[in-house]
Amino acid sequence: MAEAKQSLAVREGYASAQEESQYLTFLLHGELYAFGILHVKEILEYGRVTKVPRMPDFIEGVINLRGEVIPVVNLASRFGMVASQISRRTCIVIVEVDQETDSQVIGVLVDSVSEVLEIAQDSLRGAPSFGASIRTDFIRAMGKLGEAFVIILDENKVLSVEEMTLVGQVRDAAMEN
Repeated sequence: MAEAKQSLAVREGYASAQEESQYLTFLLHGELYAFGILHVKEILEYGRVTKVPRMPDFIEGVINLRGEVIPVVNLASRFGMVASQISRRTCIVIVEVDQETDSQVIGVLVDSVSEVLEIAQDSLRGAPSFGASIRTDFIRAMGKLGEAFVIILDENKVLSVEEMTLVGQVRDAAMEN
């Protein structure tokens, strides 16, 4: 019986490791980034985003997603880059971010979505200590794709706890209006 439980745990761990190796890739200012596929809820074509006054530059606004108010973050602005320009390929990636007690669903504005890639665990490298175009604490790993790399983001750190509170305030402010 103990062997059966251990075998099941090994299989479940293997399945989880397999799932974790899948990433949704997207472009931001010509650079390839990715989120773990398990955190991605859906991908939306860019539509109407309602601006919310007195918010930081990286808060694009909010959208109505099936009756839910979802804050939208301009990822380029969040990284200190020039804000992404809206084009016909612009998408909003709906991501679930874990908090201490629950989770928050946010929209992330990206230039375009590329594809879902499976990246082997042995192709993952640690975040560089210098030379990255974004804060290194936002980077979970660097995925090697041939001669190139994809920057795999830590969706739970892209917004800090304080910033998650701010995102919650954006949602609440929008619901009051």
